[in-house]
Amino acid sequence: MNIIKESQTFQSAQADILIVGVSKNQEQLVGWGDFVEVFGNPITEWIKEGDIATDLKKLTKIPCFIPSTQVKRILFVGLGDRKMLSTDELRESLGLVGKELHKLNVKTVSIWLDSFVTADIDPTEVSIIAAEGTGLGYYNVQNYKTTSNAIDVKIEEVSFITTADTQEIVAGFEVGQIYAEAVNEARTLVNLPGNILTSAKLADYAEELAKQYDFEIEILNKVQLEELGMGAILAVNKGSVEEPRVITIKYQATEKWEDVIGLVGKGVTFDTGGYSIKTKTGLVGMKGDMGGAAAVLGAMKIIGELRPNKNVIAVIGSTDNMISGEAFKPDDVITTYSGKTVEILNTDAEGRLVLADAVTYAKQQGANYIIDVATLTGGVITALGYDKTGALTNDETLFETFLEAAEESGEFVWRLPLTENDKKRIRKSDVADLNNSPGSDGHMIFGGGFVGEFVGDIPWIHLDIAGTSDAHGAHDLGPKGGTGVMVRTLATFIERLAEEDI
Repeated sequence: MNIIKESQTFQSAQADILIVGVSKNQEQLVGWGDFVEVFGNPITEWIKEGDIATDLKKLTKIPCFIPSTQVKRILFVGLGDRKMLSTDELRESLGLVGKELHKLNVKTVSIWLDSFVTADIDPTEVSIIAAEGTGLGYYNVQNYKTTSNAIDVKIEEVSFITTADTQEIVAGFEVGQIYAEAVNEARTLVNLPGNILTSAKLADYAEELAKQYDFEIEILNKVQLEELGMGAILAVNKGSVEEPRVITIKYQATEKWEDVIGLVGKGVTFDTGGYSIKTKTGLVGMKGDMGGAAAVLGAMKIIGELRPNKNVIAVIGSTDNMISGEAFKPDDVITTYSGKTVEILNTDAEGRLVLADAVTYAKQQGANYIIDVATLTGGVITALGYDKTGALTNDETLFETFLEAAEESGEFVWRLPLTENDKKRIRKSDVADLNNSPGSDGHMIFGGGFVGEFVGDIPWIHLDIAGTSDAHGAHDLGPKGGTGVMVRTLATFIERLAEEDI
């Protein structure tokens, strides 16, 4: 996409569509007089009479027949009460704009940036949010229909009408684009069918990513995992014809490999539940059980683009969880990469086993902090619903910084407690060090707490995205399907750590 680096005027703008923010008392907006002078005084009356909606997230499209301008259409975006507008609401409003742009198949877009500025949201923030929101809203899920003849037209050019520093505006828009594109790639990974995205194919994607951004990468195959003794991921993989992979990506920003943030993702490409098999309806959608891996890879894409001054290691454990005569089963005892033994009480509690080996490996490779991300439990949905990511942590300071990044990104995270009594139940077994499923009560806590048994004393955050990784219907920022949740938060978090030198 070409971004015009010089600010346009209402007369000079050349676009298939001009995007304009409108709110109550629109005539008080600086520059409104110039706008109506070019596009016609009736627009002010249409706003007053309600023909152009100012209600939040309401869009109004009108054709433009003004000879003095080369704008074909104007899309008015309702902002409600401008004084009360939040960054989340602005992002969601512009997500709806992205959907409209996709539907209209426009090629050139101009944004009157100043019409979205508020006392709390400055022009550079608007430019970042505009790119994020429209980019996320524009996304469409790939389908495999042989009868489709739809032509997917891409936006080729974006320009801005603004009195702000255009260089800063363009730079902000480019950052927003980077974030949106990374989220959309993560969404695509989550949406891919399990017969197309195997562990080997996920590793191929990671390899291409590493090549693109000059990351160091290591991909361990089944033989290598056996040699290392990664008994947990190998146990989950026993029922499958697809071999597992452990993918490690290193981004070294400083001369010494120290103060390293570890991002660990669950990459289960399809989960039947194993012998603790899921219901018929529960099986549908399990292609997305690698949402944690997608989030980590999306964050690494942003890191590769923006190059923050922070060392990062990403470790992804990937397999599917299938049924066969060789599959692992309840009552089995397995030995993890850490040496700890686990009594298997539930083969559908497989994600925590994969993470156990991946977390141990991340520590061994130098991670000083761990954030693991996984579609881990249905319990988090029972506790928090589909719109909140559940979290556990052992470090207040780290979590506060992370929470600030989540709030900035508009991704809601809620911390649950992990008590000593919870840990005792995870450690309760007559035959092993741990059991993998203490009970359905407190399921999210037990799932994350199990992973915590392999973290040790280093600062750690666990994120359960089982509810937030997949949208069950279309929403303001995208269609039904993978959401790419936590991509933006993880990347923003890394940037914050780099800036604050934590």
